Amino acid sequence: MSYEAFALQQATGIIYSMSACILKAYKYRLYPNTEQQEFFAKSFGCARFVWNKMLHDKIEHYEKTKTTLKNTPAQYKKEFEWLKEVGSLALANVQLDLQKAFQSFFKSSFGFPKFKRKGIKDSYTTNNQKGTVAVTSRSIKLPKIGLIKAKIDREINGLIKSATVSKTPAGRYFVSVLVETIAQPLPKTNSSVGIDLGITDFIVLSDKTEVVNPKFLAKYEKKLAREQKILAKRREVAKAANRKLSESRNYQKQRLKVAKVYEKIANCRKNFLHKTSFNLIKNHDVIVIEDLNVKGMVKNRRLAKAISDSSWSEFATMLTYKADWYGKQLVKIDRWFPSSKTCSGCGHVLGRGELTLAIRQWQCPSCNAVLDRDYNASINILNEGLRYLLSITKTLGARELAQSICITSDGVQRTPSSLCIT
Repeated sequence: MSYEAFALQQATGIIYSMSACILKAYKYRLYPNTEQQEFFAKSFGCARFVWNKMLHDKIEHYEKTKTTLKNTPAQYKKEFEWLKEVGSLALANVQLDLQKAFQSFFKSSFGFPKFKRKGIKDSYTTNNQKGTVAVTSRSIKLPKIGLIKAKIDREINGLIKSATVSKTPAGRYFVSVLVETIAQPLPKTNSSVGIDLGITDFIVLSDKTEVVNPKFLAKYEKKLAREQKILAKRREVAKAANRKLSESRNYQKQRLKVAKVYEKIANCRKNFLHKTSFNLIKNHDVIVIEDLNVKGMVKNRRLAKAISDSSWSEFATMLTYKADWYGKQLVKIDRWFPSSKTCSGCGHVLGRGELTLAIRQWQCPSCNAVLDRDYNASINILNEGLRYLLSITKTLGARELAQSICITSDGVQRTPSSLCIT
């Protein structure tokens, strides 16, 4: 829900049900046979080759002529006939992805497109054209390959747009089916909450709820170190025997073991983040968080590993799109707002250097209240977020806002605008 829609709701006292048309991905585990694995390997390789070839030619052409080269995958099929063995849509999507990468580079702070390597995020995308992509109870149908055995744990409700097949470093195959569907809003709870992100406690809420940080990397760190140590020994043995690492079976077996530990950590972390974010969206109408500069914070060598293990950025991303899907409000306050240094009782703000990271409780010199650092910060974050929403309500005004929004909850069509609440 946008800030303007929420302001209208607060000003008029009317709660509107907003059904949004969204793109949602369903991810399933694939169990391809030997022939299907060979086709996937060809598709991954061709998609990677076309990306690298197009990127190389664009760079080379620009260095010579200072102009942009408009190349396509079709022009490479005459020289490299083996590109015809895979789906044409897979190569066409590579061209679209490369165009998006250059657009992101020129319009935002994303880096320049990089060349791809084998075994690093191997994937390809194909589109659904008249039922070429379909999901059954035990399999998934894909173009040029037919039915593939899969574990279908969720039913798809919507129109299938595309499918992305990927292979993890641990050797597992997955397909992500992109679906256009309708997101139904969750029931209103009339609850607002502020969230303070932390390391010891993953989040502390303004209602005194604390969610302990599971620290999955620290949990599996010893096992990971043990497997990596064995992998290093296998590497030395292969080098001593003058064998390539790709030809050393013992090295490849151990590499898969290391990859599986990393995948276990990532899966546990993502599962925790999904459950925590959905519970917050389900139980609260307004959620306020800080807009943290995580990229700058990980430059602190002492906290970098703990911050990366917490995945604050991914958590904020999940809250953002889930709030948009389910008709809830997410507010991000300024990262420079002194939430920890401000007394939630009297508003006194501590000076620079008075509150170090080691201090978890402090006493307000103005009102003498003893404050828990994280809980006090969550209250201040909530108050700041609500103050911001209130300022929007006063600025826009209920009458002007109502005139600019197409309200169809009463069955009457009003003045259309870019925001339509149904």
